[in-house]
Amino acid sequence: MANEQKPFESFEKFPFARIFQTFRIAIQPNKLIIAFAALFVICLAGWIMDFSKTVVASEGPQGQVTELEIYISNPTQFKKYIEDYKQSGQRTGVFAVMWQMAATKFHGALNSLFSFNIPGVAQNIADYFKAILWAVRYQFIYSIILLAINLVVISIAGGCLCRMAAQQAARGEKPGLGESLKFSMRKFTSFFTTPLTPVGIIIALGLFIFILGLLGNIPRAGEIIVGVSMPLALIAGALTTVVVIGTVAGFNLMFPAVAYDGSDCFDAISRSFSYVYSKPWHMGFYTALASIYGAICYTFVRFFAFLLLWTTHLFLRLGVWVENSKEVNKLTSIWPPPQFMKLIDYSALNTTNWSESIAGFLVYIFALVIVGMVVAFIISFYFSANTIIYALMRNKVDNTTTEDIYTPVENSDFKAAAEAAKEDTSHPKATETDKSKLEESKPQ
Repeated sequence: MANEQKPFESFEKFPFARIFQTFRIAIQPNKLIIAFAALFVICLAGWIMDFSKTVVASEGPQGQVTELEIYISNPTQFKKYIEDYKQSGQRTGVFAVMWQMAATKFHGALNSLFSFNIPGVAQNIADYFKAILWAVRYQFIYSIILLAINLVVISIAGGCLCRMAAQQAARGEKPGLGESLKFSMRKFTSFFTTPLTPVGIIIALGLFIFILGLLGNIPRAGEIIVGVSMPLALIAGALTTVVVIGTVAGFNLMFPAVAYDGSDCFDAISRSFSYVYSKPWHMGFYTALASIYGAICYTFVRFFAFLLLWTTHLFLRLGVWVENSKEVNKLTSIWPPPQFMKLIDYSALNTTNWSESIAGFLVYIFALVIVGMVVAFIISFYFSANTIIYALMRNKVDNTTTEDIYTPVENSDFKAAAEAAKEDTSHPKATETDKSKLEESKPQ
C-alpha cells in the first residue's frame, strides 16, 4: 500500500527516539518467557551449587553481614573479619550473597539515577564489579563453573532475545519462539565465544608483559632486558588498554551484532569496537538515554507487580479473619504484606504449625514467580535496548539502514525448491526458461 509506513519511518528526524520502542518490544510475552526460563536455570544452578556454603557471615545489628560486604565497605578489615568469624560465624552460599549484592547495588544505582547523583550511580556499579572481583579471587572454582553455566544460558536466551528484537525493530515482524531459538542455537558458537575472546586477548597481552617482568629477575642482565624490551611492553600495554575500553564500552553491542548481521565472533568484536571508537559520543548518549528510560520502565513494571500482590493480599485479608495460636492473622502469618521495595520476605513468616509452614512456602513460591517476571523484564529490556542501539550505531557509522537484517538461507528449503524445479524441468513441456531459473536459484 502506498501509505504503509516502515517500522521506523516516523523517527527519521530523531533516530534516538527509536529507543522508546524498547518497552513495547521487551514486554511481549514470548520474550518474557525466554528471559524467565533463563533466569530460572541460572537460579536453579546457583541454588544447587550453594549447598556448598563457603562464605563467612555473622549476625549484625541490621541482619546478616557477609565477608563480601566487608570486602567492599572496609577492605582493610577483610582478613581480620575472616579470622574472627571463620570458626564461630555462620556460612552461606556464594550465589545467594552475589544475588543479594546485585539487587542492592541495582536499586542503589536506580535511586542515585533518579536523584541525578551520577557519582552515586558510578559507585554502585563499581561496587558490583568489586563483588565480581571478590568472587573470582576468593571463590575461583565456584565462579568459573557458575560463569560457564551462565554464559551457556545467556548465549542461548540472549541470542534469542536479540534476534527477536532485531526482526521486530527492523521489519516490524513478530518472529515465533521456535524460529528465534533455532537461530540462537545455530549461532551458539558465535554468541558463546564473542564475550570470551576479548578476555582471552587481554590475558595473553598481560601474560606477555608478565613474562618480560620475570626476565627482569635475572641478575645483572634482567634490568637490561627490561630496559630494552620497554617499547614492547608499552605497545602491549597500549593494545591492552584499547581492548579493555572497547570491551567495556562495546560489550553491549556484541550479541546484537551476531543477531542483526549474522556475524561470527571476530566480526562481532570488530563491529562493536569500531562503533564505539568511531562515534563514542553517540554511543554514550544512546546508552544513557536507554538507561534512564529503562529505569522509568522498570519502576512502572515493579509498581504493577507490587499493586498486583498488594491488591491480592488486601482482598484475601478481608476474607481471612481467623488468628493462629500466636494471635496473628492467619493470612499475615503465611504471607506478610508486600512492600514496594520488598515484594516478598520469606524471613518474616510467623507460622505456628506444619500446615501454615506449607502454605507459607507455597505462597512464597507463587509470589516469587511474579518477582521473577519483573527480573525477566529487566533481562528482556537489556537485550532489546542494546539491539536497537546497535542498529542506530550501525546506521551512523556504516550508513546501513535499520531495515537491513541478516536472513539465513535454510538448506532444507532450497533442496525442496530445487527438487520441485527439477521435476518441472524434466516435464516434456518444460521450457529453457524453467531450466535457467533452476540454475539461478543455486547458491553462489
